Amino acid sequence: MDSTIKKVLVTGSAGFIGFHLSRKLLENNIAVVGLDNLNPYYDPELKKARLDQLIPHQAYSHVNLDLSDRDGMAELFSGHSFDAVVNLAAQAGVRYSLINPHSYVDTNIVGFVNLLEGCRHSGVKHFVFASSSSVYGANTRMPFSVHHNVDHPVSLYAASKKSNELMAHTYAHLFGLAVTGLRFFTVYGPWGRPDMALFLFTKAILEDRPIDVFNHGKMVRDFTYIDDIVEGVYRVIHHMPEPNTDWDSDDPDPATSYCPYRIYNIGNNQKVDLMRYIEVLEECLGRKAQKNFLPMQPGDVPATYANVDDLVRDVGFKPDTPIEEGIKRFVAWYKNYYKIAG
Repeated sequence: MDSTIKKVLVTGSAGFIGFHLSRKLLENNIAVVGLDNLNPYYDPELKKARLDQLIPHQAYSHVNLDLSDRDGMAELFSGHSFDAVVNLAAQAGVRYSLINPHSYVDTNIVGFVNLLEGCRHSGVKHFVFASSSSVYGANTRMPFSVHHNVDHPVSLYAASKKSNELMAHTYAHLFGLAVTGLRFFTVYGPWGRPDMALFLFTKAILEDRPIDVFNHGKMVRDFTYIDDIVEGVYRVIHHMPEPNTDWDSDDPDPATSYCPYRIYNIGNNQKVDLMRYIEVLEECLGRKAQKNFLPMQPGDVPATYANVDDLVRDVGFKPDTPIEEGIKRFVAWYKNYYKIAG
């Protein structure tokens, strides 16, 4: 592992993954500058509660800033020397991109360019960024491989993430910036996002309300526990991408390049039926869900399933937390956080 990583900028540090990653970096004596604008896409109180866990650390400093603020971002980079930058700030959510497309352009496109420019001009060694399993879009060949073509997104969110991969490659090519993109697969766990299925389901079941089950329950997901995601990201930060000397311009590999660019899947490498996921949650809560079966939502996909061979080969880590364990830990956190007895 690269031991020269001493100070990291984590964007979205009050978010689900950003909070957990910041905590892991601090535990490993790496200074963190956390950036978040605490936007109200979901309850800012949860974001503030996450931040309350980070701020007591002497090695953590917080910047309340919007990624799309060009001058503010330039000032941030000129005032610090980051060894690595991890971009976990994004306007998230496939369904919300149908309602408010402009917010995805502002954060996921404009904000991303501001980060690339900051890295380029301040000598950042490694830029790591969150992509998404949603980039696989209309692909149905399973498991999804980073070596497959992903030119058919089915939501603006997915298209914005694919564009991030393309923009990052351009900076690797033009300026030699080492960049690594991480396609996360359905992340869940304690401190999770309230707009995600597990949070919504848990809240509804405990309040005796029906849960919305899309595509009539015929959904398959590669549910990945937060600790596995964070371990993968942590290792990747310390693993600098190298040019692929075997890269062939006549037969281009989408996951690698002749420049320092890599794409990895971080997923549990397990197909889990949505109905089984709900069943495990019911067992952990000790009560049954009322199910409201609905058709597939626009922009959604029926199945995701990750091939993680490249991640295992390059950083020696394979996510493996079973949903039985992960959901149990989430329910324990949820009940504790919201002070629910039993």
